[in-house]
Amino acid sequence: MTDNRLQQLGFAIRSERKKQGISQEALANKAQLDRSYMGRIERGEKNITVLKLFQIADALEVPPSRLLRDA
Repeated sequence: MTDNRLQQLGFAIRSERKKQGISQEALANKAQLDRSYMGRIERGEKNITVLKLFQIADALEVPPSRLLRDA
């Protein structure tokens, strides 16, 4: 069962990525993550570590708090 907060985090990541016009693959590469892993994060299927959150936020050039504010 997926936690709703993970889905909200994934939605925030996907929304920010699309807002910036970045493909999922490009974001994954920039964050040094596998594309399929990034897909699972965006779908709320993975409970990521804080380090992974920082990697994604850095790749998107946003503070991690922006991705967490609605989670």
